[in-house]
Amino acid sequence: MNAKTTSYASVWDALEDTPQAVASMKARSALMMALTQVIEDRGITQAEAAVLFGVTQPRISDLVRGKINLFSLDTLVDMAATAGMSPTVKLSKPARSPVTAK
Repeated sequence: MNAKTTSYASVWDALEDTPQAVASMKARSALMMALTQVIEDRGITQAEAAVLFGVTQPRISDLVRGKINLFSLDTLVDMAATAGMSPTVKLSKPARSPVTAK
């Protein structure tokens, strides 16, 4: 029996079907981890975090439980900006691909 092993750059590459979905999940997960870290670093309650991020306490519960599919990228950026953080977007140049003649 031959088992074939596939390697992926990230868990999102393994789980998502398109480069667009992978990029969105990577960005959302990074923001969620950063927001959760602020809560932990400050030692604040979910209710206090809700005030800090401008959302409800149940939204903070979803955040700390990692319910990534409940958050859009826009919402997470808004939460970070409301808390006084400076969310930024970092882009890399596209990989070189061969130019095809038309």
